[in-house]
Amino acid sequence: MPERTNDPDRPYNTCAVFAPDGSVAARYHKVHLFDVEVGDGQRYRESANTSAGVEPLAVSVGGFTVGLSVCYDLRFPELYRKLADRGAEIVVVPAAFTLATGKDHWHVLLRARAIECQAYVVAAGQWGGHPGGRRTYGKSAIIDPWGDVIAQCSEGEGFITAPVDRAYVERVRANLPSLRHRRL
Repeated sequence: MPERTNDPDRPYNTCAVFAPDGSVAARYHKVHLFDVEVGDGQRYRESANTSAGVEPLAVSVGGFTVGLSVCYDLRFPELYRKLADRGAEIVVVPAAFTLATGKDHWHVLLRARAIECQAYVVAAGQWGGHPGGRRTYGKSAIIDPWGDVIAQCSEGEGFITAPVDRAYVERVRANLPSLRHRRL
């Protein structure tokens, strides 16, 4: 959602976390802005209308540490490693992936981030047509820490749920301790 900045023409693209009482508990400002030409005849310059955030954010939600990201951030594994370093057991990815990039990259990148971070990835993808001829891919998904898709929306509008299990995160991290083996 857009959130006002000091530049009235360039709000943040914000992933907001709401507390049970409805108050805003946390705000993550999207760091990586979508300035690309994806080959579908569309040119995107998010930076023309959006201010970039600067800091990764992980917050406590329901007893889990949840890392926050938005859309194009998904292409930057270093952001997700920082979220893992901050204890993220679940990472959320609200997104509007274009149809052109979504069909080829959406699930591959979601699974990669889950495997690399050994965390659940919960990704809500917008679907359908938008003003200016833009089309988004959709196919929301929940990926487990091993990289398995445990829930996915089909084409169109939909709703998915899946259980998350901290013990499973801990087992994956203990059996394949790649996060502890990092040298760089």
